[in-house]
Formats: sequence, C-alpha cells, structure tokens
Amino acid sequence: MKNLSKIIGALLLFIGLNTNAQNTAKPITVIIPFSAGSASDVITRILFEQVATNTSQRFIFDNKPATGGNLGTAAIARAEPDGFTIGTSASGPLVINKILYPDLNYDPEKDFQPIALIAILPNVVVVSSTLNINTLAELNDYLRKTPDVAYGSVGNGSSQHLAGAYYEQLIGVKMTHIPYRVTANLVTDLVAGRAPVSFQLLPNVIGQIKAGNVKPLAVASNKRLAAIPNVPTAAEAGIKGYETAAWFAILAPKGTPKAVIDRLNKDIVKASSDPNVRARFSDLGAEPQASSPEELQRYINSEIKKWTEIIKKGGITLEKS
Repeated sequence: MKNLSKIIGALLLFIGLNTNAQNTAKPITVIIPFSAGSASDVITRILFEQVATNTSQRFIFDNKPATGGNLGTAAIARAEPDGFTIGTSASGPLVINKILYPDLNYDPEKDFQPIALIAILPNVVVVSSTLNINTLAELNDYLRKTPDVAYGSVGNGSSQHLAGAYYEQLIGVKMTHIPYRVTANLVTDLVAGRAPVSFQLLPNVIGQIKAGNVKPLAVASNKRLAAIPNVPTAAEAGIKGYETAAWFAILAPKGTPKAVIDRLNKDIVKASSDPNVRARFSDLGAEPQASSPEELQRYINSEIKKWTEIIKKGGITLEKS
C-alpha cells in the first residue's frame, strides 16, 4: 500500500505539472539547507518563482540552516520519494562535507536523484569598510602583519570556509575561521569589523557593497562578474590560480520516479532560460546553469575527486576552523 501511495502521488504530481492544475496540484516543498536571504535561498526562490509562473505548480520553501548545510541536505535525503519534496543543495554539503565529516549521515553520491545544476557563484574577497584596505595587495600585507584575523563563512565545509583556507595556503598566512549558522549574523559582524574579512558569495553582501559598508577586492574566478565589473579577478589583482566557487543544484530523494525527475528537469531548464531569471542571476554574481540529471551526477562525482585532492594536500580539517 505504501508503494502504491507513492506511485499515485507521483502520478498526480506529473499530471499537475503537465496540466497547470494550480487549484488541485499538491504543493511541492523545496528544502533549502541555508538561511533565508542567503545565496542559496535567493537563487532557489528566483528559479522556482519562474517555474511556478510557467506551470502553475505551487512551491513551499523550507529553510533548514545548520552544520554547513548538512541538516537540510540530510532532510532532502530522508524525505518521502514521492515527488512532493525536493531540495536545493550546494558544493559544501554535496562535496566538501563528504570529505571533512567522517560521520556524515547521507551520501551525496548515493542518496539522491539529481535533477539539475542551476548556478555557479564565484567567491568574492571582501573586507569591512572599517579596515583601511582597498586592494588585494593591501589585504595580503595586513594579514601578514596581523595574525589570526577573523574571517566568517556560512559553516564548516562551505565554499567560503574552503576559499579562506585555500587563500591562507597561497599567501602564507594564518587566519581564524568563524562559522556562522545565519548569514545575516555573518554579514553584521563583517560590516562591524568583528570578522572583517570574508570570501563571500555576492548575493550575501551585494546590498552592503552598494551601501559602502563592505569593499570587494577581487573575484576568485577567471573572469570578472557583470554585477561588479570594476572589481578585478584574483589573477588581475596578483594571485594567480586562486579560483573558488559555490554551486547550487536541485535534488530529490533516492527513489523518486524518473518521470517526475525528467519533468522537473524540463521545467527547471525552461525557467533557467528565461531572460529575466538570467538577468537576476547575473545581477547576483551567479552564472546560470541548466544541466541534465546525468550531467549533474557526473559533476558531483568530479568535484568530490577534485576537492579531495586539494583538501588532503592542504591538510585542511574541521579542527583547523
């Protein structure tokens, strides 16, 4: 009976997505493993607002921030695989945390049905305006003269944590990593100068940059971001090879019917191609993506291999943070 209920539920979802049955289709819950207002949250909501417009399917967003995205990502894995619960996750909980956490209670390579890669966001080196620092060279000089400067991230294993650890390796300094559960608290401490350096995703700090409270020094990418075109790449600012990014993907619990996965992928790819969605992503410093489920799985596997080598080479552990 339980399996029959799953099949019936998945069939109803499939019919709803294909007939624009707004008044009869059950809402789909989208779990977001980071706080409201975070890059993951903003990107997800923009995308699914467009999916809803295109299909009349209703979506409910459920933010579950904690342990670097592990809590919410595990919730996606444990959800009923009937198509009515999916989620967004990121490079931290899907790649880095698999390497750093020995007791991770989900397997990124086995416990999910990939749906689509949706966005890649390069990290941006930023400092509080309380510091008299305006260039990457000035930041490097400051860090060499001032040991254990605090930098914040959204959690152990996040792209921001690893971007900071990698930065330490490249320029030969020691900073103090402070993981935050709530992005807004991180930004508050960044602005106030209590954790005056960060390796942030642009959506998390774009408002404070525009307000003049936070200064962007470089983009950890091989090209500049359209949203902040005057900010140089790390290579242009003097640190070659410093390229780090977060990425976001949509997943379903293992066992979700393939017909539902394929339909959701089709709807997400269509929404991702909408000019308004692409423009809003670009304004946030995000590079829109629209992969197939199979491409996403291969990407996750390749990222795990890549970062395993980097983390082991750098001796990066959770204790270091």
